[in-house]
Amino acid sequence: MNYTSPLWLPGGHLQTIWAALYARRVHGAQPQFRRERWDTPDGDFIDLDWLQGSEGKTLLVLFHGLEGSSGSQYAQAFAGFAAQQGLAYVVPHFRGCSGELNHAPRAYHSGDWQEIDWILRQLRSRHTGPIVALGISLGGNALMRWAGELGEAASQVVSAVASVCSPLDLAAGGHAIGRGFNRQVYTRMFLRSMKPKAFAKLAQHPGLFDAEAMQQASDLYTFDNLFTAPLHGFKSTEDYWERASAKPHLHRIRIPALALNARNDPFVPAGSLPRPDAVGKWVTLWQPAQGGHVGFPHGRWPGHVCTMPEAVGHWLLQAAGIKETARG
Repeated sequence: MNYTSPLWLPGGHLQTIWAALYARRVHGAQPQFRRERWDTPDGDFIDLDWLQGSEGKTLLVLFHGLEGSSGSQYAQAFAGFAAQQGLAYVVPHFRGCSGELNHAPRAYHSGDWQEIDWILRQLRSRHTGPIVALGISLGGNALMRWAGELGEAASQVVSAVASVCSPLDLAAGGHAIGRGFNRQVYTRMFLRSMKPKAFAKLAQHPGLFDAEAMQQASDLYTFDNLFTAPLHGFKSTEDYWERASAKPHLHRIRIPALALNARNDPFVPAGSLPRPDAVGKWVTLWQPAQGGHVGFPHGRWPGHVCTMPEAVGHWLLQAAGIKETARG
């Protein structure tokens, strides 16, 4: 991906924040979604949002990032790409991210590849045409973790996968977001939604974690140590980061896969990014100098965020051998 940031948006922080809050998300009408709820095998549910008015043969699946949803700027931008290409498009919500608290004593995490597997297999059983999948940030790490775990068997479910700005080395990303400006801005933003959800979960399931310690938690490391790790079978935050990271498993992937990471991403240190000689022939690495975290704003003020979805979307379709049928 050849990306050059606008001169009026220098630096990873501006490219991240402006893209999320102010840049245009689509060229044309805002996407409209139809919600569908599925019951899960453990007695819970997930909600999926389907793009209305685009029922193509090829299905594009987007797994959102931490505290994301179909309303996130990137999900809307990819919806615009899907509509332009005539693709079916769906955003499955991780548990607790669709606007309604889920039932089970669990939430979601960066290595939740088993949940990815269940969702993709359900989609495969319902959809007769090709499927391509992408994940944003947390969702991308989980998707790549899934692709590495399944190896050649992944081709029975999807034709190609992509991750965008994913912390494929969770320890590096976790330490980065816990320092300086990142801690003051991004960590606080995430905890403003994550902590209330955790306390709502505690009300559902008393004794789930130490409420007083959670009240004092001021970083994601502590939150993960109290909530994410123990609820999902990890011993600690360090154990979670080590076992859930996709980076050590990229060489096991046996379907076309793309990993896009900007080298000025505030959340993902450039030194932690995978190298070509460590990922295997199936994985393509795009590591432009600019872009921020799921930013890649483009054009004159106020800019738009359509360039990255178009580049990643075209790559997925071409890698999967799918003929594009762009609508005029």
